[in-house]
Amino acid sequence: MRALVLTGPGRAEVREVPEPAPAAGQVVVDVERAGICGTDVELFTGELSYLQTGVTAYPVRPGHEWCGVVTAVAPDVDRAWLGRRVTGDTMVGCGACPRCRAGRHHVCADRHEIGIVGALPGALAERVAVPARALHALPPAADAALGALVEPGGNALRCVEAAALAPGERLLVLGTGTIGLLAALFARARGAEVHLLGLQQEQLYLARTLGLQHAWTRETLPERPWDAVVDATNDPAMPALAARLVEPGRRIVLIGLSGTPSGVDTREIALKDVTAVGILGASAGLPGAIAAYADGSVDPRPLVAATIGLADVAGALAGERPPGAGPGPKLLVDPRV
Repeated sequence: MRALVLTGPGRAEVREVPEPAPAAGQVVVDVERAGICGTDVELFTGELSYLQTGVTAYPVRPGHEWCGVVTAVAPDVDRAWLGRRVTGDTMVGCGACPRCRAGRHHVCADRHEIGIVGALPGALAERVAVPARALHALPPAADAALGALVEPGGNALRCVEAAALAPGERLLVLGTGTIGLLAALFARARGAEVHLLGLQQEQLYLARTLGLQHAWTRETLPERPWDAVVDATNDPAMPALAARLVEPGRRIVLIGLSGTPSGVDTREIALKDVTAVGILGASAGLPGAIAAYADGSVDPRPLVAATIGLADVAGALAGERPPGAGPGPKLLVDPRV
């Protein structure tokens, strides 16, 4: 089958690789759509911290946002999965350690991250083998695009839940990329008054077309009490800004990762009695994201700029925009093309 392989910084190619076969506890999925994520870009450029620490090494087969149809199951897996459209959890813990047993498998010290860390190749390929315990069934209302957007949606939903807002309270989201916009959409669906901070007016256009009218640059951001602030950027200055802007006694949520360490004055956090919450992975947010997509309360599809084939992924990772791409920040891949 064909799969994208990252062979070194700035080097990616489509290769013929062996077909996956389901090992014990696994299924094989024919991939319908896979998303290109900022993590995939950092794997391609060599900037991902996992590469610096040795947690990940080339060659890498990326792709952790995906959906598809189960076409094979191991003998010990329920055959009812066959033929079902599914997506899956990126984070696969060992299942036996205290963290896994407590429901925190996404921070298991021995976890695999599909397409990023460990022995589970990613879904930028025609087929992918996945542990059955990581699967989430998709309802009939969820098409392929929605299915591939469940993983980023789960991350965004976790941000909103961590913000702990009541309906009518005010959320400021720093960043207008995929996670920032999704967090804004989930927060709006839950009744929050949502504001977005972007770099330039052009970046705020899509937010406004989505009905997110409170979209600002740093120069135009009004002075208001922010009941929670989500940092969904890769700017090392933004966590400090979040701590500075948030109301005393409330929460900042940190999901964006910068390439260099962020500086935060902990006195700002302590003297304002602020709670800072870090978000790693979508695991606990996946069911809620699927439900919101299925009932239509959140529709992420306007965030998709284009759907491309495997042969075009290397260029996309290098920053090329496909001809005719829309304004959205997300590119999806149809590996069958």
